[in-house]
Amino acid sequence: MSALTQTPLRRSLTIQARVIGALLMREVITRYGRHNIGFLWLFVEPMMFTLGVTALWNATKATHGSSLSITAFAVTGYSSVLLWRNTVMRCSGAITPNLSLMYHRNVRVIDLFASRIILEMAGATISFVVLTLFFSAIGWMALPDDVLKMAFGWALLAWFGAALALTIGALSERSELVEKIWHPVSYLLFPLSGAAFMVDWLPSSAQTVVLWLPMVHGVEILREGYFGKAVHAHYDVAYMSFINLCLTLLGLALVREAGRRVEPE
Repeated sequence: MSALTQTPLRRSLTIQARVIGALLMREVITRYGRHNIGFLWLFVEPMMFTLGVTALWNATKATHGSSLSITAFAVTGYSSVLLWRNTVMRCSGAITPNLSLMYHRNVRVIDLFASRIILEMAGATISFVVLTLFFSAIGWMALPDDVLKMAFGWALLAWFGAALALTIGALSERSELVEKIWHPVSYLLFPLSGAAFMVDWLPSSAQTVVLWLPMVHGVEILREGYFGKAVHAHYDVAYMSFINLCLTLLGLALVREAGRRVEPE
């Protein structure tokens, strides 16, 4: 279909896809360069972190008081943290260093965020899949019980990460305090995110508290998909979807407002 026969919506989407694609390539080259293993660092970096945690837990014979595979527990838990945490970190403070790109009329703030979100999610997803297949091949992990349920939980976590990244990224343009505050908050959320525990292992009063955090529901779904009936998962899909939707709408509104405030250098 030629450009002349395309509808305005299709033409706009085509342009935006090309812009995001160009920003993706620019981000990969800027961040990883053309030397050593280049863009492979995209998923090797998160793999190294997850491998380190997995090796540490296995070396210390950590069991978390259960008979679950410690390798599978570490891979499913810490891969999920990297999915939403790294996405938000890359979008926080992302506007100011890229103000020069705003001279191009087709480049918008949402494009900057979208390229970084896609890149981080691709890296975390490839890392998770490769580690799962590798550890399954060498016998340290079993194959997942329900791949579709795992994919559903991963998708909910990715949606949460993208929505939170838009929100924090846009707010960080308003004030440097947002970026400074987010870093310690993200470290506090780390142990509460469900990466190192199952909700069922906690006292009932603590279960009520941690289930207010939306990412916990995604991790519980992910682990139920992997371990199947070996675990008793606690989650509410409607609650997490509602929080994700609210964060998405808020994030998009803040990004639109940030786009009006940005002045190219």
